[in-house]
Amino acid sequence: MSLRRAAVLAAAVLLVLAVGIALSFRPGDRDVVVVYTSVDQVFSEPVFRTCEAETGLIVRAVFDTEETKSTGVLSRLVAEASAPQADVFWSGDPVRPFVLMGRGLVEPYRSSVAAGIPDAFRATDGTWTGFAARARVLLVNTDRVQAAEMPTSIRDLGAPRWRGQTAIANPVFGTTTMHVAALFAAWGDDEARGFLAALRDNDVRVAASNGEVKRLVASGEVAFGLTDTDDAHEAIRGGAPVTVVYPDPDDLGTLVMPTTVVLVSGGPSPTAGRQLIDCLLGPEVERQMADSAAHMPLRPDVATPPGVRTVSSIRAMQVDYEQVASTMERVQPMLRQWVGM
Repeated sequence: MSLRRAAVLAAAVLLVLAVGIALSFRPGDRDVVVVYTSVDQVFSEPVFRTCEAETGLIVRAVFDTEETKSTGVLSRLVAEASAPQADVFWSGDPVRPFVLMGRGLVEPYRSSVAAGIPDAFRATDGTWTGFAARARVLLVNTDRVQAAEMPTSIRDLGAPRWRGQTAIANPVFGTTTMHVAALFAAWGDDEARGFLAALRDNDVRVAASNGEVKRLVASGEVAFGLTDTDDAHEAIRGGAPVTVVYPDPDDLGTLVMPTTVVLVSGGPSPTAGRQLIDCLLGPEVERQMADSAAHMPLRPDVATPPGVRTVSSIRAMQVDYEQVASTMERVQPMLRQWVGM
């Protein structure tokens, strides 16, 4: 047999094999579910692989980029309202889903798997369910702050003792916006404005992000700052001389921010969407998020790695997340003025 004929025969065999493989896999053999998420891809993608193995679904995910964090996929869901392309939205915070609810883009779904999640972190009508939370904490540099001087409240950010030695992330963006809005909702406008005035008068350092607050504290450039538990855990894991304080245990409590999942109304595969939600709300995913992303399980019986607490082990701030969502929009102009934007 000539070399040319052998090559042609080999190509033909490969073509037959390829056709056979293609015919053996039909799209209908496994359901495809489309999920949009603002949870960091490095943490959410392994969760989707877990759910594929558990459910047999094919999970097609669309992730936010760093440049459009928490707003990119949300804007896409709104833009696709007349012809939804997603079945599920997994939000990195508990307020973005209310934008979708206000536009009638969420279909209620009460998952039986959510039975172990506290009522405070899920809607009674099934429109949203929370799990795998972060919290707003004080990250303290232990080289600069002695145990006897340890701050215990977010009000300590404005205490004259710490003038020029504390930091927060820009409140116009991210979870700091949510935190300030929660304070307005809890305290009322006058007290919340007074708190912000105290921070300004105390020369609090306004950092670009929670990650930058973490860096400032870890390096000792400031004594302590307000950030999220996942950023704080990164500093601890990196060996920085820091400790975490869950603020106001005898008063307001610590703001808890669960990730939240909703079923998109009119999505292409609602049954598969419900299956994915059931998987996301299971204790295994909370454990996985605790291990990989230092997220706090809402269930008290989920095992956590060292340094990661469950929400039941702290005093959580009582929050109406819908009210916080509307307050965020209302206070944005004032916050821009506060930071001089």
